[in-house]
Amino acid sequence: MYNDSFLEKRLNERAAINALRSLVQKKQGVDFCSNDYLGIATKGLLKHIDNNLQTGSGGSRLLSGNYELIEKTEQIIAAFHNAESGIIYNSGYDANIGLLSAVANRSDTILYDQLSHASIRDGIVLSRAQAFAFKHNDLQDIEKKLQHRNEGNCFIISESLFSMDGDSCYMDELVNLAKRYDAHLIIDEAHATGIIGEKGEGMVQVHNCEENIFARIHTFSKALGCHGAIVLGSNMLKNYLINFSRSLMYTTSLPPQSIAAIKASYQLFPTMHAERAQLAFLIQHFQHAPIRFTKIISNTAIQGVIIPGNTAVKAVAAQLQQAGMDVRPILYPTVPKGEERLRIILHAFNSVSQLNVLISMLQ
Repeated sequence: MYNDSFLEKRLNERAAINALRSLVQKKQGVDFCSNDYLGIATKGLLKHIDNNLQTGSGGSRLLSGNYELIEKTEQIIAAFHNAESGIIYNSGYDANIGLLSAVANRSDTILYDQLSHASIRDGIVLSRAQAFAFKHNDLQDIEKKLQHRNEGNCFIISESLFSMDGDSCYMDELVNLAKRYDAHLIIDEAHATGIIGEKGEGMVQVHNCEENIFARIHTFSKALGCHGAIVLGSNMLKNYLINFSRSLMYTTSLPPQSIAAIKASYQLFPTMHAERAQLAFLIQHFQHAPIRFTKIISNTAIQGVIIPGNTAVKAVAAQLQQAGMDVRPILYPTVPKGEERLRIILHAFNSVSQLNVLISMLQ
């Protein structure tokens, strides 16, 4: 039998701090866990997709995997987001590592928020650029680091809506800093797409600063209820990524059936005003409700309840799950020690009575 015992040490180290991960099937009960903010996936609102479309694309975009529907969908999405052009990737992770590893090199500097998603961090590593994390949403720290940048290009990277704390970046201030120091601003709109803005267009457009952003990443696997992502920017950027982005060049492209779902979602989610209003109501209701734990202040669908210690937060999550509430704990080392939490996701399909049950169990 093959000897893989060398893997055991690190697994045991994780187990020792009660942080060993395992795959868990979606639980029955009230969903306070998924990123399906508007309920497009849960309610099956994209089921009318033509089943006769191909389920495989046959190759990468540079070979047999490019076709009329994917190019048309890219044009539709770019127009909706007031961008010159866009290129679809298989996931948000692929988009971030493909963008960052391609546009930056050893002579460049990347400044990124310390709470940036793992896909951003991995893309930075692949770029081989000199990189510095700045304190979360700390504009003074960003400026201090801008003053010591390399002579090459400089990129500032932030998420518009952060996936753990549910807070937002200071968009206008980031734009001003990028202008002042001749830096290229990259904004990941993964968790803002579909829920931020009158039509769910995202935070960049809410702040009317599309023309000041080097690249935007919009992910389809959260509020849009399907899969994939797009990098938006100039025609030049699209052409560059086609030539240098390895996670685009060397992977089979999304099939027509998946692209049709993305296209259909872009026709649907801008019209879901009632769902965004219901979500806003639930957010305010939860934020104003008294509970015995520390809440992270958030005006978004992502709500955090701090319960320090992996063991403690897992115990509370287990109690909620036994009562039919699908709430998951976020453990160290995913979040800093002492900031372990319940990550509670509110959805347009959650009712006030369901939320009140959850609140009562936290009081």
